[in-house]
Amino acid sequence: MNELASTPALQPLIYDIGAPGRIGVNLPDCDVPEAELPTELLRDDLPLPEVGELQVVRHFVKLSHLNYSIDKGFYPLGSCTMKYNPKVNEDAARLPGFAQLHPLIEETGAQGAMYLMYELQGWLGEISGFEAVSLTPAAGAQGEFAGILMIRNYHLDQGEAQRDIILVPNSAHGTNPATVTMAGMRVRELPSNDQGNVDLDSLRAACQGEMRDQIAGMMITVPSTLGLFESTIHDVIDIVHDAGGLMYMDGANMNALMAVVKPGELDFDVMHYNLHKTFSTPHGGGGPGSGAVGVNEKLKDYLPGPIVDIIEEEDESGAPLYGYAMPAKSIGRIKAFQGNFGMHLRAYAYIRVYGDTGIRDVTRYAVLNANYLRAKLMKTYKLPYPRYCGHEFVLEGHVDDVEEVHALDISKRLMDYGFHPPTNYFPLIVPEALLIEPTETEVKEDLDAFVEAMERIAEEARTDPELLLNAPHTAPVRRLDEVRAVKELILCCVPALPAAGD
Repeated sequence: MNELASTPALQPLIYDIGAPGRIGVNLPDCDVPEAELPTELLRDDLPLPEVGELQVVRHFVKLSHLNYSIDKGFYPLGSCTMKYNPKVNEDAARLPGFAQLHPLIEETGAQGAMYLMYELQGWLGEISGFEAVSLTPAAGAQGEFAGILMIRNYHLDQGEAQRDIILVPNSAHGTNPATVTMAGMRVRELPSNDQGNVDLDSLRAACQGEMRDQIAGMMITVPSTLGLFESTIHDVIDIVHDAGGLMYMDGANMNALMAVVKPGELDFDVMHYNLHKTFSTPHGGGGPGSGAVGVNEKLKDYLPGPIVDIIEEEDESGAPLYGYAMPAKSIGRIKAFQGNFGMHLRAYAYIRVYGDTGIRDVTRYAVLNANYLRAKLMKTYKLPYPRYCGHEFVLEGHVDDVEEVHALDISKRLMDYGFHPPTNYFPLIVPEALLIEPTETEVKEDLDAFVEAMERIAEEARTDPELLLNAPHTAPVRRLDEVRAVKELILCCVPALPAAGD
């Protein structure tokens, strides 16, 4: 068992200071007939404390201080792009005219919201180089699902139902093969070469061999999850297209491409965005998110709906009239209403503030920051692919001649230095992987502090490995037995302390 650290922030617990008669709110006299609560909704085994407002506020503020967030410190979580979320985005999302707009309102009463979505569709299409965009998917994985369904339906319309194989590199996001399977298709994994690119010989063998007529398409992330731009991407796309397949780009790493490379102009057929990564809308803990999906002319009619379009050029006020439309061969609805509208608001505000020049700078600084860290840390840790990276890079999280120290130990020790750990053990093709993404929002001083912490940890591994093996030492909770935690869930906010000797 793991003990709670004896942190003053956890003492005393709110459950220990309740007393009969303490109240936290003064309600007005009841002016409607009173009714008994349904007994089936009450629990005798849930003794809630009677506390005042101050105690409740202090309790939840203390808990919030125990959480790590991008507002609190550097969050180099590779692949997830945990960039700073500008507060102006939050202000925009909370404007009453948007926040209080009911999703079932008539289209004529939601013209402002529909204008915003129409503009955002256009901006995302311009940034990615695609013909049309749907904002409906609720997350990146659902955007992937929509993309693969569109590819499937396209082939069915072409009378080629036998095309059910999607090629997926071994460096892909884990959601890619899962998405293919959920869509009722088959996965064929492709190896990477010693440069971190897709192995072209294996790709040609798959696309020019006996499976040629079964190839539906390929899913690939650019830059890859290794943080590397696929230097042979034109060859990859041509090989798949020559076999009759379509190209799907996982757009999770668009933070490295915005206003520099347009996937549509590379000849991709479909791509999903992660608005909650690229355009700074908050994410984590399961949501919310937004996986807007863009397509070329070939797949335009298959987009999930509804999408926003101009249904009349001008109304009585002289402004266009917007309405919802379902594309002619749409795969249908995959989310209630119009997706996560709050995410659309935040992404709109983000793009509107930066503009075309600023969006390009976001990419430039994200790539610069990642390459700065890569160049600094490759002196201390092994870099499996010694190339310039995109917005993230991967190290091998071990120290020479210290076999007992692993990536997990390095990450746990980072917490003592005040940094959130990077992504561990992903991508799977790199041993002891540490996937690091600084994003564009970190300044040089913070990056240097992170480098210094990583260098100190490497030295500690050599001189005092137990320090790493028992880390973290300053966190509210000591190192968890994560396997046991999954098997023996304790679903309460403060676990009971173990007996002595446990």
